[in-house]
Amino acid sequence: MSSPTFNSIATILEADFKVDRSAISPATVLTDLGLDSLALMEFVFAVEDAFHLRIPEDRLDPREAGITLQRLCEVIDAESSGAAAPSVEAAHA
Repeated sequence: MSSPTFNSIATILEADFKVDRSAISPATVLTDLGLDSLALMEFVFAVEDAFHLRIPEDRLDPREAGITLQRLCEVIDAESSGAAAPSVEAAHA
C-alpha cells in the first residue's frame, strides 16, 4: 500500500514519533509501533489533525488489539469521504 493516506501517516510516525521507517508497513499493528498508550493516543490526534477529521472511538479504538495501519487508513478514507466503512467488530467477525 502506497496511498497518500498511508504515506501521510508514515511521515507523521517518522517525523513526530521517531518510528523507524522499516517498522512502518500497512500490516503493522498500532500497538507494535513502540509507542506507549499516551503516545499512541497523541499519534491518533496528530493523524486526525493532519486529515482535519475526528475518528469516533467506536470506529477505531487504537488501544484495541490487532488494529493495523491499513485499518487506520481505511477508517480515515471512509471518514474523509463520508462513507461508512465497516466497523472493527464487523471486520473481525
